[in-house]
Amino acid sequence: MKQQNKAVRFAVVFIVLFLLFYYFNIWFFSATNPGPHYLNFLAKHFNYIQALRWLLLACTAVLLKIFGFSPVYNNYELLVAGHGTIQVVYTCLGLGVLSFFAAFVIAYPKPLKSKIIALISGVVIIEILNIIRFALLAIYGSNHVNQLIDHHTLFNIIMYVIIAVGLYFWIKEDITVPTKNEAN
Repeated sequence: MKQQNKAVRFAVVFIVLFLLFYYFNIWFFSATNPGPHYLNFLAKHFNYIQALRWLLLACTAVLLKIFGFSPVYNNYELLVAGHGTIQVVYTCLGLGVLSFFAAFVIAYPKPLKSKIIALISGVVIIEILNIIRFALLAIYGSNHVNQLIDHHTLFNIIMYVIIAVGLYFWIKEDITVPTKNEAN
């Protein structure tokens, strides 16, 4: 019965944290962009969404320069001379994927040190993969409307598979199969 309570607690905490993180990011985006919910103080002093966008574009530009391309970027777009342009909007930042990952790691019953290591390494890996996606889109991407699946959906599918595999190995040490003597 105790194991069932742990599972229910994990599920409830995970869902609550995910919804909290996910909808906080949406609210914050709304509060830091001109419109009816705009809050100037937040937009000027705490705009982590704009900072993340800039960081991802800057890192993508560095990656492209390493491979011999000539990128130019501003706060929203990146152009690769002779190739293409990408515009990084809110949905490109991976905040939904990050919300899911962070909620899972925080909710899962593991020691704090393990959670911190998993959170930091997971966020870094997710954003490195996002940077690689931006670079590939800037070089090879096209704006054809008749695509079978768009790059956001494809990226999310790939990310959730990678996260599932990573989380499987992270929690695997907690899953033990009872031995013959323990089962009796």
